[in-house]
Amino acid sequence: MRQPCTYILTNRSNHLFYIGVTGDIAARMVQHRNGQGSAHCRRYNIHKLVHAEFHATMADAIAREKALKVWHRDWKRRLVNENNPAWTDLFDTILS
Repeated sequence: MRQPCTYILTNRSNHLFYIGVTGDIAARMVQHRNGQGSAHCRRYNIHKLVHAEFHATMADAIAREKALKVWHRDWKRRLVNENNPAWTDLFDTILS
């Protein structure tokens, strides 16, 4: 899906977070899953997509990414809980 997107990834224990921005979430997720994403994600096995927000422009997506990155962990957890209470991997949902 080619649209500006801010996304949150986590690891299996849902303890570590990675917040990113992309113009193509499907392609970016394939990169993360193949170990071609960020070094932080590779090092800590962070590749479960638990939150995604689509935006009209890349500038909007980048602004949201910057805002989310300074949020406290509890705020990020609450955001995911509101939209994905089971913390399921949304990767297959995004591709459909």
